[in-house]
Amino acid sequence: MSPGPAGPPSAWVVGAGGLVGRHLVATLREAGQDVSTSRVPWADEEESLAVLARDLDEFTRRCAGRPWVLAWCAGAGVVATGADALAAEQRVFERFCALLPPDPDGDGVVVLASSAGGLYAGSGAPPFTEETPPAPLVPYGRTKLAMEAALSAAVSRTGSRAVAARLANVYGPGQTLGKPQGLLSQLCLSDATTRPLPVFVSLDTIRDYVYVVDVARMLLRCSELARLEPAGAFVPKVIASGRPVTVGHLVSEARRVFHRPLRTAMAPGGKGQVLDLRLGSVRWPQVDALASTPLAAGLAATAADVRARVVSGGPLDG
Repeated sequence: MSPGPAGPPSAWVVGAGGLVGRHLVATLREAGQDVSTSRVPWADEEESLAVLARDLDEFTRRCAGRPWVLAWCAGAGVVATGADALAAEQRVFERFCALLPPDPDGDGVVVLASSAGGLYAGSGAPPFTEETPPAPLVPYGRTKLAMEAALSAAVSRTGSRAVAARLANVYGPGQTLGKPQGLLSQLCLSDATTRPLPVFVSLDTIRDYVYVVDVARMLLRCSELARLEPAGAFVPKVIASGRPVTVGHLVSEARRVFHRPLRTAMAPGGKGQVLDLRLGSVRWPQVDALASTPLAAGLAATAADVRARVVSGGPLDG
């Protein structure tokens, strides 16, 4: 973006109302960055593009002459979401990428919140790393892969840098509870409401759960390291705890942390879910060191947040 007066780093988080986006905004502000967010009417594709284009122009003017970070944390889809529902989300992102202006000074980094589980569900033997060829099995994963491709092409054209943050199973305070996603948060909701928890996958299913506060710090560090890469670089990065557990172990740990029984019930479903999604990373080990929150501590913090929201009688969607 064009030269201008020096100042603090600028950041724009798209999807700041979601779990990752909300915590990333807080982390960026704690780091002294000047952070802006957007209110995007996602239900209307054309209106979404209009708002994003307007906010992009404003962001471009505001951060002229400064290092900048644009973090795309938006996305309502989950593994079981159908192709039609994901198509508009993909189109909006692709059209947004086409709007990104040239970055002749190379001051910019775009961070995309992608999905390790979605991308690697059909890949070979785990653990999966940045060197594992993605092999999505369902529309959700194929959408994330297409979004990565659109971003890669965009930064190659503009001269910015990009990080595709391939997230493990993110959990923590503030996760949406109104729909059945996020097993760990749903465990906490089941405890708070004393209702049985339907489990849609085998208890032997292996996943990596990473605490959202750690994720936000990891994304900030990724943006700093990406700025050291050559202009136009596109860097995939697995964001995980590196401590995989089975669903059965997670349920047992929840019972230990809650200090009371927790009822579960096996339920049909689990489309697109595979048994073993262990993750690893071969890039930027200094980022991995930030995934430091033990599962029990993260689970306790999440449970306290869920209980407070249930007791207050407020909405469970954020």
